Amino acid sequence: QVQLVESGGGLVQAGGSLRLSCAASGRTFSSYGVGWFRQAPGKEREFVAGISWSGSSTFCADSVKGRFAASRDNAKKTVYLQMNSLKPEDTAVYYCAAKMYSLGDNSRYGYDYWGQGTQVTVSS
Repeated sequence: QVQLVESGGGLVQAGGSLRLSCAASGRTFSSYGVGWFRQAPGKEREFVAGISWSGSSTFCADSVKGRFAASRDNAKKTVYLQMNSLKPEDTAVYYCAAKMYSLGDNSRYGYDYWGQGTQVTVSS
């Protein structure tokens, strides 16, 4: 069983940066791949970035490539999403999700555990 808690969201001006954290419980978190997703009002939940359980592979959606990056610190049981050059269209609730031995799958149906989400608002 894994519980995930996101933090680090907030209000930022366009061009700014935020770092989201996804803190996990559970002794075997290092065996879990993690995906970051976001959902804007009236839109489907979409994949943003993922990191494999080993940390050796990371992935980003085309819409955030070059601006966002996922990383992890297994000693702290935490996965991060560094977001740079933020745009108003990045405004959404951001969720982290985990699945054992995942490579950071871009499908929201591939995850077993989800956090409650954290709001990111980018003003123009």
